[in-house]
Amino acid sequence: MPSPILQPVVALVLWSMVMWAWLYATRIPAMQKAKVPTDPTLTTADLNAAIPANVRWKADNYNHLMEQPTIFYATALALAVAGLGDGLNAALAWGYVGLRVVHSLVQATTNIILLRWALFMVASLVLLVLAVRAALGVF
Repeated sequence: MPSPILQPVVALVLWSMVMWAWLYATRIPAMQKAKVPTDPTLTTADLNAAIPANVRWKADNYNHLMEQPTIFYATALALAVAGLGDGLNAALAWGYVGLRVVHSLVQATTNIILLRWALFMVASLVLLVLAVRAALGVF
């Protein structure tokens, strides 16, 4: 039977793909409306200047899901391999994923910075606890 901690890992991967689809579902129409050329010399700054902020927020969040969660994936996989991916560790992993999903929804819709920051900090603390627990389990 697979380690329970693999479920939140897969859930966050799937959530990342939801954000990927959402970013293109909003970005492509915004680029078409703004008549942004598909010029390979166009910089990110040029693109960002041409589309509305609320469209950029989805792409920003997708990029964020490619950053810190890599530490989550490594930690969760280490716990799974070590046979420590159940109980509190699985619960912490689900907590991290839930916080990241809420963070995504805030950033992609209202982008309230203080709320987004608070969610990020709580998620980071959960990840820190999970990483320390992994260290205690493998060293």
